[in-house]
Amino acid sequence: MTRVLLVLALLAGGWAWYERQALADFPGILSAYSAKEYCSCRYVMNFDEHYCRGYVRQYLPLSRLDEDAQQRLVSAAGLGVENRAQWQGPREGCRLLP
Repeated sequence: MTRVLLVLALLAGGWAWYERQALADFPGILSAYSAKEYCSCRYVMNFDEHYCRGYVRQYLPLSRLDEDAQQRLVSAAGLGVENRAQWQGPREGCRLLP
């Protein structure tokens, strides 16, 4: 039984090493997706706030999702990473900000 657990631990470690870049990028994906999609839901599709919050809801919760309606700017934070998206216009839609 101990050998099986050791082999499984080595396999998991090898997989984590192989996928290290994807695992490192993952925390930023949650907040980037949420900011961009919420911005598009609100300002491109013109849905209400309640609907859009449900639309971007994920299995992993965000720690913060803020909206500045005057600037049409959305900030989302999750897993220690924050991203912002802003509405650019009717033809451009929303884009992530640097």
